[in-house]
Amino acid sequence: MDMFECLACGPVASRDPYSPFCPGCGEPLFVVPPCPGRPRGFHEGRALALEKCADFLPLDRIDPRLSLGEGSTPLVRLERLEDSLGRARLFAKNEAQNPTSSFKDRGTAVAVQKAVALGAKRIGTVSTGNMAASTAAYGARAGLPTFVLLKEGTSTMSLRVAGIHGPRLVAVDGDYGDLFHKSCEIGKRLGIMFMNSIDPYRLEGYKVTAFEIFLQLGGRAPRAVFVPLSSGGHLLGLMRGFSDLESAGLASSYPTIVGVQAQGCSPLASAFERGLERYERPEEVRTIAHAIANPTPPAGNAVLRMIRDRRGLLVAVTDDEMLEAQRELAAAEGLFCQPESATTLAALKRLVAKGWPGGDGDDVLVLTGSGLKTPASLESAPMTIRRLALGELESGLARLL
Repeated sequence: MDMFECLACGPVASRDPYSPFCPGCGEPLFVVPPCPGRPRGFHEGRALALEKCADFLPLDRIDPRLSLGEGSTPLVRLERLEDSLGRARLFAKNEAQNPTSSFKDRGTAVAVQKAVALGAKRIGTVSTGNMAASTAAYGARAGLPTFVLLKEGTSTMSLRVAGIHGPRLVAVDGDYGDLFHKSCEIGKRLGIMFMNSIDPYRLEGYKVTAFEIFLQLGGRAPRAVFVPLSSGGHLLGLMRGFSDLESAGLASSYPTIVGVQAQGCSPLASAFERGLERYERPEEVRTIAHAIANPTPPAGNAVLRMIRDRRGLLVAVTDDEMLEAQRELAAAEGLFCQPESATTLAALKRLVAKGWPGGDGDDVLVLTGSGLKTPASLESAPMTIRRLALGELESGLARLL
């Protein structure tokens, strides 16, 4: 039986399986790792990413029939950007290679494995995009009726990408933060297990990204990891993963975790800069980075606490900076990611400009989703088309050499 803990309150005696929150303070709950004396390692010969990391996950059994082949995404070295930024080794963890083209599949895979093991009859999620598609896809794979609640005004593209998997799609008019909490209450009454962004088992799935980075670097932790920041679940999962490596005696160091928000909606980066223990909701949201524009991040205060405890950083970047970084990743390294993913490069460039030290070490940008999910961002991308008659083709190409 899994045990749970809250960063603020400590161990929790019991947990409502329909709620991700601590009954005492309302902050997110985490699955308690196994006792320190239990040996843990990786099974690199196994086929599935979850199977390779089974010692670190709260799953008694991993059912391969529920998998879509999530994880095992490439760690791509960015040598041109290394040179321009003066970094020793710079990498991108390309999460667009997951089954539904985003990092969400890692968390959904573990949450669905656990839901099936617990006998859930229906699952659901509250989402503005990537998590909707991921939960719908894994719900279809598991044969479970899946309920996807989206904020009214969610893009037609996001609706269609989720809708192709046949979930019950519901657009809800109202505050997104209120919808998050309401879904848990309604889910309990209707028997729908909502696996929202800070579900404790979803966070366990995000740990696998940390494990893969560690293994892909030859069994060492990177110097720094840059990750887009919205609700806080993904960042906390990554941090817990590196903590697991440390407590298991596998990693001798812990990376600097840099969470990145859009300046037009940056409650956590703002609170961090001002030295606050609790974030404040921004008066307005003005950013193109809709996937990370969360004015009331449910794990926000836990992020602030954990980032300070681990001496990480929270940074905000402008829309122009992230769009420039998106174009740079595509043109210099061949990686077309969502603008939200490109916040990681934008943040690194901003820190380097302020004198962030270089030296030896590995820096990793977590690119959380594919640029093909945000085709509108292509409209502003510069593009020159030269038109030539067939007879002029050779001379015209010669002029372009």
